[in-house]
Amino acid sequence: MGCGPTSKMLVNLVDGCTQAKNVVPGSVMWTLDGDRAVRTTVVDVTAVKGRQTVDVVTDRRTFTVGPDLLLLTPHGWKRAADVAGTTVAWTHAKKLCRERPVIRPGYEFGYFVGATCADGTVYKNYVSLIVNDEGFASRYAIALAACTGLPARLEAVTRPSGYLKRDLPGFRVRVVSSYLSDAMRHYVGGDAHHMRQIFPRVVLRDIDTFRGFLDGYIDGDGFAVKHGWGRIIVSANVPFLVELAEIIGARFTPSKRGLASRLYVSNRWTDRGTFTPEHHPLHPPESSWVQVREVRSRPALGAKPFTFYSYRLSPHPTFLVNGHLVREPW
Repeated sequence: MGCGPTSKMLVNLVDGCTQAKNVVPGSVMWTLDGDRAVRTTVVDVTAVKGRQTVDVVTDRRTFTVGPDLLLLTPHGWKRAADVAGTTVAWTHAKKLCRERPVIRPGYEFGYFVGATCADGTVYKNYVSLIVNDEGFASRYAIALAACTGLPARLEAVTRPSGYLKRDLPGFRVRVVSSYLSDAMRHYVGGDAHHMRQIFPRVVLRDIDTFRGFLDGYIDGDGFAVKHGWGRIIVSANVPFLVELAEIIGARFTPSKRGLASRLYVSNRWTDRGTFTPEHHPLHPPESSWVQVREVRSRPALGAKPFTFYSYRLSPHPTFLVNGHLVREPW
């Protein structure tokens, strides 16, 4: 019985996908360590013959391997021949070679998250902010670059005004990074739409990060009280404001007259002692579970057997076949 991919099956190298038969000692492969994509190096390659394979059909791909190759399921490692009806670990192969910026916590990170939640837009592969206030856009660009190391520059743009019926001058900050956009969606519960996002508890790592979040969010969806000691947040996302109010120890009553509600943020909210630090990962998960729809047994036809390729790897014994996490039996 075989325990590796067949010769023409695609495996995920750091340099790009290649057929299993083209992998040589020294090749660097992608694998998963928890929910993070990491690298592992091929130490040795072995080819064996066999007359039986299985086609594993998942929600993402169909791949052909030996029946004894192991796939990771929520209940542990299982033979490829036995995974029908369960889920297996998978990562998006096209995202493996993208740049992964180092995200640093602190005031700038909090400001970036807060401003993006209030006024930013998170697309599939980029994050942007378009506002009328040049100072706000400049602070956003500086914070984004400081916490990610990605280049962020200010651009003068025009934006239509439905009220005035004409274009108005504005300023845009746009950073292309699918990794960063995945991170932002992860922080706010998967949907970055302003009415559906949840409170990003990642900003509760420390008081400095949370202060940055408040400043960024209020710059986008708030204002300072003229004759008082605080600021006002205006938002129609009531669950978001409810959670934020609990963190700062504020009273909050949703508006009954219109779509937008207001939350008063006292300048002395820290004196209430309601802030409790929490640790949440800064980087987005790069793995998920995909459903196995079918496992089809396929025997060799005629006299020619299948060739299976086995790899000895270091430091991780696992690798990816078309994005699916596998390893050989020990």
